Amino acid sequence: MRILYFSRDYTTHDFRFLKSLSKSEHQVYFLRLEKKNRQLEDRPIPENIIQVQWLGGKQEVKIWDGLRLFFDLKRVIRDIQPDLIHAGPIQTCAFLTALTGFKPLVSMSWGSDLLKDADRNKFYEWVTRYTLKRSTVLIGDCQAVWDKAVSFGFSPKNVVLFPWGIDLKRFTPGKNKTFRERRGWTENFVMLSLRSWEPIYGLEVLAKAFVIAAREVPDLRLILLGGGSLAPMIRSIFEQNQLSDRVYFGGQTPQKELPGYYQAADLYLSASHSDGSSVSLMEALGSGLPVLVSDIPGNKEWIKAGKQGWLFRDGNVADLAEKMVQAYQYRFELNTMGQKARQLAESRADWNKNFEILLSAYRLAIKRVKR
Repeated sequence: MRILYFSRDYTTHDFRFLKSLSKSEHQVYFLRLEKKNRQLEDRPIPENIIQVQWLGGKQEVKIWDGLRLFFDLKRVIRDIQPDLIHAGPIQTCAFLTALTGFKPLVSMSWGSDLLKDADRNKFYEWVTRYTLKRSTVLIGDCQAVWDKAVSFGFSPKNVVLFPWGIDLKRFTPGKNKTFRERRGWTENFVMLSLRSWEPIYGLEVLAKAFVIAAREVPDLRLILLGGGSLAPMIRSIFEQNQLSDRVYFGGQTPQKELPGYYQAADLYLSASHSDGSSVSLMEALGSGLPVLVSDIPGNKEWIKAGKQGWLFRDGNVADLAEKMVQAYQYRFELNTMGQKARQLAESRADWNKNFEILLSAYRLAIKRVKR
C-alpha cells in the first residue's frame, strides 16, 4: 500500500510515526507543509521514507499560500497515486487534503487542533466541521478528542483512539547523579519542565508558582528546557525575584539527551492548558518520575492524585505552588509513586504496541471506502 503521510512540520512525533512506518511493508511518502525557524527534530528522516518535493516544506506557511499549495497537492496526489493519505493537524494538512476530495483520508488530531483551535472563531469552526465531514477515519490520542469530534457530528464508529506512546527502552528509571553534582544540586529537590515557552503551555503559571514555593522551601530547584515567545517574561520572573541561580535554563535539547534530564529530576511538571495524551508526560512516567500536572482532561485520563503524582487546578498559581511544596514534603515516598508511574507507562504507553492500532486505523479506512 502507498501511504502519503502529510504533516505540518517535522517533529519528534512525526519521527516516531515515520520510523515505525519505515519498517512496515508499506511504501511511505512524507509531505511536509512548512518549516519553522526553530529546530523541532534533530534526527534525520528515517530510511525507506520518501520525502516529497513540492512547493511547501521550505518556510513558514501563510494563509495566502493556501491556493498554490492546494493545486500543488493535487499534483502530488496525481503523481504518487496513494492508496491512503494520513494527514494532520485538522485545520491545516487534513483540511487541504479534504479540499482535494481524496479518499480514504485518515485525519489525525494533534490534540489542541480540536480541543482549542476548533473553537477559536467561526472560520476555524467551519474548517473543522468541513474536514471531519470528509474524513474517512479520525485518529486521536485521548477521550477528550473523541468527545470533541463527536460533538462536531463525526461518527464515533470511525474514531480510532490510542496514546502515541514512547520507547520504553529509552525512557527508563535511573539516576543521573552527574548532572546534579555538576550543578551542586545533589541534596536538592529538583523539578523538571520540558514544555515550550508558549501561552498554551502555561510556563508563566509554572514560573510564578516556583517563586512562591521556593520562598517557602529554599531547597527547590528547577530544570527548565526549551524556549519560545514567552522567554523574556519567564526569565524576568526569576530575575526580579532573584531566583535565577536556582533554575537551570537548558534551551533546546537534542533528543538523545532527554532521558538524562528525566533521570536527573525528582518531579516532572506541566502547567499546560491543553493536551491530549502528552508525550513528555508519558516519557516522565516511563522514566519512573512522579508528576505534577494541570487537571485538564488529557492529564486526568492518565494521572490519579496520590498514585503517580498530583494534579493542580489549571491556571491556578497558588494551587500549583502549594502542590510543589506538598511534593517536597512527600519526597521520601516518591519511589513508590515512581514505580506506579513506570507500571502505568508499561501498560498504556508502549509505542511498539500502540503502533499496531495505527495500522488497524488504515485498514478500517480502506474498508470504509470499499463499502
